[in-house]
Amino acid sequence: MIKLLSYPLTILYFLAFGLTLVIFHPVQWFCLNVLGYNAHKKSVSLLNWFILRCSNIIGTRYAFFNSQNLPADRPLIIVTNHQSMYDIPPIIWYMRKHHPKFVSKIELGKGIPSVSYNLRHGGSALINRKDPKQSIEALEKLGAYIEKYNRSAVIFPEGTRSRTGEPKPFRTTGLKVLMKNAPSALIVPISINNSWKMLRYGQFPMGLGTFIKFNVHPPFENSGDPDTLIKKVEQQISNGILVKPQ
Repeated sequence: MIKLLSYPLTILYFLAFGLTLVIFHPVQWFCLNVLGYNAHKKSVSLLNWFILRCSNIIGTRYAFFNSQNLPADRPLIIVTNHQSMYDIPPIIWYMRKHHPKFVSKIELGKGIPSVSYNLRHGGSALINRKDPKQSIEALEKLGAYIEKYNRSAVIFPEGTRSRTGEPKPFRTTGLKVLMKNAPSALIVPISINNSWKMLRYGQFPMGLGTFIKFNVHPPFENSGDPDTLIKKVEQQISNGILVKPQ
């Protein structure tokens, strides 16, 4: 019965979501090319607020637990597990004062209104997984960028989404590159729970009534042995992932 109900609600959600992307594409262009970076950044934050509201149509709720006093005057490297594309809008909205930029696969840089434009022009790193040299260069550029401007980089070290919520082992190369090129950055672990349930039936229909939870853990200084530090970050994130039904 619930899955049957999800069909019409998913169609309504996709219509609202698509309309939001189409409307904000020229808004982003105008903000960036006429008003500058800060206006563009605000338009992206507002875009993602609307995306969150669109997902309310299918009963999605969000809880973002952040008791950390994260500074806005130094760079952050936000490290988190990855369960679905729906991990991203809440991070952009709730961490907006830290100017989050994402490490994303290069394919997403084309063809998606608003999303592709922001990835290409908003400071994120688009990496080609088949070209290690290009990927390293893009990550080095992102690390240097957040170091210079006190922005934040968001990376999903698992490499691929977990379709069941079960955490996957970290691939550490990209994270090490960011750490090396942003030496003053704080490492901020975030555990994400339940976003995979939005895709429990696949791409269509959407799962109804998902309660997505984000838990921001105490940050680590970017110092000492990188492998030891990354293991601590990975363990903290994994400990905050609950794969049992909630």
